[in-house]
Amino acid sequence: MLHLTDVCYRYRTGAPLAVDQVSLQLNPGEIFGLLGPNGAGKSTLMALISGLRRPQAGAIQRAPDVAVRGGFALVPQEHAFYPMLTCRENLEFFGGVLGLKGAVRQSRMDAAIAATGLEQVANKRASECSGGLKRRLNLAIGLVGDPRLLLLDEPTVGVDPQSRAFLLEAVQTLRSQGKTIVYASHYMEEVQQVGDRVAIIDQGRLLCCGTLDELLTQTQVRLSVRTNRPLTPELHARLVKECGLETAVDEQGWLSFMIPAGQAVEDVLRNLRTQGLPIASFQYGSRHLEDVFLKLTHRSLRD
Repeated sequence: MLHLTDVCYRYRTGAPLAVDQVSLQLNPGEIFGLLGPNGAGKSTLMALISGLRRPQAGAIQRAPDVAVRGGFALVPQEHAFYPMLTCRENLEFFGGVLGLKGAVRQSRMDAAIAATGLEQVANKRASECSGGLKRRLNLAIGLVGDPRLLLLDEPTVGVDPQSRAFLLEAVQTLRSQGKTIVYASHYMEEVQQVGDRVAIIDQGRLLCCGTLDELLTQTQVRLSVRTNRPLTPELHARLVKECGLETAVDEQGWLSFMIPAGQAVEDVLRNLRTQGLPIASFQYGSRHLEDVFLKLTHRSLRD
């Protein structure tokens, strides 16, 4: 479907590379999650894949049916429609840009409206729509050409939880209909929910790529405990020294530890109590994309 080889791009001479030797392959019928913080290079990479920008080094190969007009669509992070037009008029206009006419254009418009749940607001001016409806209109415009490859750049930014849930469900439905999707986001839980494969990008470089299970097996298992008293710096230092715990982070009243390889959770809990940490309750076995990111970059994904 799509093959990138050592793709590089910088915005001006002397500036850091916004995309730095990125190589990846996109398979037909999958949702490829592209995860990274703001400024990591996701939007630049999407612009390169879509042809809005040309790589300054490396190569991008597209399947023949993707390279043709209407074979793919980019749904950008910004609102990409005319606010003075209604939702239906926007779809009609962009369908015309793609060369669609008559009954074909009408059927594509109807399908895009149905897929994004815009039936009740199709004749409403885009400027009068809520934030969630505007995001859905953005997606509908991307669908009007019936593309094989759909590039979604931060498709849920600024929407309410109900709209986010609808959009995520719509993306999964599109995948079940045979579309291939690149889903770029800085929301870890979204990528973890919809991605068949996931790549983490930061400072323009791909840090890892694989299925969710493949990425999660690269990390240690997390132990979270709730205690009856705060973790003092002295106790923290003692836990690291005596128990060999790599991290101990306060998260919403929970202390989160990464269990060293080969160490039984029962031994860790016993050591925690021995060191003077009273444990009221604990959770064990949860692994998250955030763990993978922290292991690779040693910083928060939301910086």
